[in-house]
Amino acid sequence: MIRRDSLYRRLLTWLLLPLMALGALMVVQAWIEARHTADRAFDRLLEAATLAIAEQVQWQDERLWLDLPPAALEMLATDAEERVFYALYDAQGQFVTGNAELPGPPADAGEVPTLRYRDLIWQGLELRQGIRHSRLADWRQRAGFEVRVAHTREGRQRLAHELLRANLAYILGMAGLAVAVVLLAIRGALTPLSRLRQAIRARDPRTLAPLDLALPRELAELRETLNELLARMRRVKTNQERFIGDASHQLRTPLAGLSARAELALRQTDPPRWREALAAIHATSTRTSHLAVQLLSLTRLDNPEYRPELVPLSLEAVASRAVRGHWNACHRAGIDLGLEAPATPVTVDGLDWQLEEALANLIDNARRYGATHITVRARAAPPVLEVEDDGPGIPADRRLLMLRPFHRGSDDPDGSGLGLAIVDGIARAHGARLRLDAGSDGHGLRVGLHFPEETP
Repeated sequence: MIRRDSLYRRLLTWLLLPLMALGALMVVQAWIEARHTADRAFDRLLEAATLAIAEQVQWQDERLWLDLPPAALEMLATDAEERVFYALYDAQGQFVTGNAELPGPPADAGEVPTLRYRDLIWQGLELRQGIRHSRLADWRQRAGFEVRVAHTREGRQRLAHELLRANLAYILGMAGLAVAVVLLAIRGALTPLSRLRQAIRARDPRTLAPLDLALPRELAELRETLNELLARMRRVKTNQERFIGDASHQLRTPLAGLSARAELALRQTDPPRWREALAAIHATSTRTSHLAVQLLSLTRLDNPEYRPELVPLSLEAVASRAVRGHWNACHRAGIDLGLEAPATPVTVDGLDWQLEEALANLIDNARRYGATHITVRARAAPPVLEVEDDGPGIPADRRLLMLRPFHRGSDDPDGSGLGLAIVDGIARAHGARLRLDAGSDGHGLRVGLHFPEETP
């Protein structure tokens, strides 16, 4: 089973996938921002705690002394029940007091900042530590010291998750609104396409009238393309109807003649009259058969789906076979049929049987309309295949009319008016140009198929 693709599904995919990727990036960014916000908030508490402890450091009994206020550590204790540690170290790095001997920062060669933060793993605990370097405020004693305060990260993580949940609610709300807008936008954008489909589906299959439907610019181009196709189909249909009418008219006359001749022969009892009727029937059937063959040839040439593959062939070989095929008929009629071809081969891409049929129609027309000399000629540079005769010719103002099907230049009952139309169709199928000119001496007719020159 062939799965049909959907324009709606394709638009939905190409619009929602970037939205989902953008939503994922927003969630990651929200988590990073929540962690940074939580770190900044608790780092401020660490700063306040180290400052509160440093303000309580005094010099007593020739050493540092600390009276720690409970509020200095309670500000770091939240509902998450973090563990808080502090320590006081003198200028020589000796532990003075505290609830834990916290490690100090790595030795720095440069200037030591007043307050620094760092993350560390201490006794299996993940801590955030603030270290403040300070001095006593007593004018008599300016001893330096270091306050180290650290706490576990439960409160930071809890705050980060609360901030993330608040951002997620906002992101999900925006994502839902975006998806709804995308769905409505796609459905609204495809509405004109649905109207176009419904208008085409509701049309009568027999009508080829142009579509008259207000559409956006992109679909208006499709509508105009459809209207151009319908216009070409109307022209094709008109040509087909005219061709069928002409063909039926052309076939009706010989068929009616056959029926009349046969009916007349049946009423006769004299054998010579039968023979005369049979001869007339044979001549009429021959003309009808020739007309039917020409009609089939013209129909096949006018079929746009018929595109045979052209192969390299020799024009002089085609001309030679055409002359041999019509020699006997022309000789019996007292017509001089000749061939002129260059010594070097003239090669073009084409179909030999179609070119032979074109030459056959040209030779038959020349023989039928009173020519006594017919020359089949192949020329090079550019490649040309032509037939010249010394018959009455065709006036210059009527040559284009002679290319129309069923248009005849005389009242000859044996003519069908299809010969030159078939030759013109064969020329177009080969990319050649058909020319009708007067003969070399200004009399007669020269019909040539001028092929395009091959580019190296």
